[in-house]
Amino acid sequence: MSKISFVIPCYRSARTIESVVAEIQSTMAMMPEYTYNVILVNDCSPDDTYEVIKNLCARYSSITGISLAKNFGQHAALMAGLRRSDGDIVVCLDDDGQTPANEVGKLLDSIERGSDVVYASYGDKKHSAFRNFGTWMNDIMTRIMLGKPRELHLTSYFAARRFVVDSMLRYENSYPYIIGLVLRATRNITNVPVKHRSRTVGASGYTMKKLLGLWFNGFTAFSILPLRIATMTGVFFAGAGFLYGIYTVVKKFVNPDVPLGFSSLMAAVVFIGGMLMIMLGLIGEYIGRIYISINNSPQYVVREEIHSGELDCGE
Repeated sequence: MSKISFVIPCYRSARTIESVVAEIQSTMAMMPEYTYNVILVNDCSPDDTYEVIKNLCARYSSITGISLAKNFGQHAALMAGLRRSDGDIVVCLDDDGQTPANEVGKLLDSIERGSDVVYASYGDKKHSAFRNFGTWMNDIMTRIMLGKPRELHLTSYFAARRFVVDSMLRYENSYPYIIGLVLRATRNITNVPVKHRSRTVGASGYTMKKLLGLWFNGFTAFSILPLRIATMTGVFFAGAGFLYGIYTVVKKFVNPDVPLGFSSLMAAVVFIGGMLMIMLGLIGEYIGRIYISINNSPQYVVREEIHSGELDCGE
């Protein structure tokens, strides 16, 4: 009998997480071929999310509650939950009810048919236009930087085999990016269609700042392509500047009366200077992340952990 571990990062979900857990329980009751447990990770939510999680842990033996010491972000919260999971298959989903737990059977069926990882795909996403734009940008970034197949749709609702999760957990640096870890572990990834629900309570916790940070983390933590692009850009502008210098000298010899343009010179200097600053900033970002990783900055810090009503101090 296979065991399923559900991992759910929680933020501002005091009014929704109970219904998500109830849906998991009712769905798994109709699938006796599986046992399951649920890991709820409170990402330092400012509302009463952790109180709700503690109440759920007290009522049900299959639930583990984890509370992080500060807000580390969704991907760090997922890593905290993955490290506590022990299922043969791990299912990750959202805390707001938009990812339908009652359709988890579709993901599990695809895993049983041989897939290593299965992502839910949505024909009609019920996110806001801002979130849909963020998803579109993330798709472009993962295709260019991480080599994601064009036909593969990545979402926050997915199931993975145990060996894939174990591979992901070998990553201990400060900037986890779940999609990059999955793509690094396997390419045997499929999609199954599920229905995406409208949000009934609250609003998305993602802001433009968080989305930009997520994208930047994705391509700096798992790809050196930006550095190669910076190198090629530098080569291009250096070559263009050299050719323009030759053109200027030849033009002056051909027509000595042609004035040398101060405005065009300043425009070129400012433009090239700006490009150099961007490239130096990009290199500095990589060096900064290396520095933070060498200093063993944690992915997350657990304040406390609850197993079936028992409180354990975190690490």
